[in-house]
Amino acid sequence: MPELRAGLNRLSEALDRVIVGQSQLVQQLLVAMLAGGHVILEGVPGTGKTLLVKVMAQLIQAEFRRVQLTPDVLPADITGTNILDLNSRNFTLKKGPVFTEVLLADEINRTPPKTQAALLEAMAEQQVTLDGESLPLPELFWAIATQNPLEFEGTYPLPEAQLDRFLFKLTVDYPDRQHEKQMLLNSQKGFQSRRLDIAQIEPVANVKLVLQARQEVKSVQVAEPILDYLLTLVQRSRQHPDLTLGASPRCAVAWLQTSQAAAWLAGRDYVTPDDVKAVAPPLLRHRLILKPESLLDGIQIETLITNLLNQVPVPR
Repeated sequence: MPELRAGLNRLSEALDRVIVGQSQLVQQLLVAMLAGGHVILEGVPGTGKTLLVKVMAQLIQAEFRRVQLTPDVLPADITGTNILDLNSRNFTLKKGPVFTEVLLADEINRTPPKTQAALLEAMAEQQVTLDGESLPLPELFWAIATQNPLEFEGTYPLPEAQLDRFLFKLTVDYPDRQHEKQMLLNSQKGFQSRRLDIAQIEPVANVKLVLQARQEVKSVQVAEPILDYLLTLVQRSRQHPDLTLGASPRCAVAWLQTSQAAAWLAGRDYVTPDDVKAVAPPLLRHRLILKPESLLDGIQIETLITNLLNQVPVPR
């Protein structure tokens, strides 16, 4: 439907106005949202990761919760717990921040594995089990985690099983000179991100529109040659001499869904090889594991992904 695409285009333009110089990141985030997948945002401090998620939730009128993860955060701090009411002598459920539509898990690698695992069921099955009772999460439920790639002291790297639950790993780079100058000019005019009143930002879409767009994405056509091309890429990754771990079957399904989302955003009802290639870096960079000897040889995962895409013939 044209109005759905128009709504998503307005969302992209609004995000570009607030988060200067991160257009590619915004587009990749929209692809993940349309594919219904969770995201890791990795970047140095001060690049607008938290602001991006807060503004996006406001623009689509989604319920938003943020959890600042530290070593002393417990699983119950995320999922919630049953509390005894001494007056009524009954247990009352106090829901945690995971019961929301957009969840920001800030600095996820600073909290221990037990707390990280509290997100696993929610991300995989869209439900939380408390005291033997399964509680559903909102239909939109979308988890976005941030982490700092520079500081490793006192951190807990995510295990492969949990990394595979995230659809994309997006890297937030520094803006170029022109966009950073625009940030300085905005600051001169009085713009301060920490004092930005998110509630005053005018929404340009809503949750219902996003859910409708997700349904349209599923109807994007994928020709059999494109499916074979995608499968060849997946199998080549598993046989690659520099990799200990290649793409999983879950990754193959996610690759198909994100290719459909990229095609839909581009205004097409069919997937092309370029769509498959475009989503490969954020989809694979956290799933492929280099062999120790490959790491010693200085091989970069981004370069390996590019070489993998170049090795497989593109279908006509």
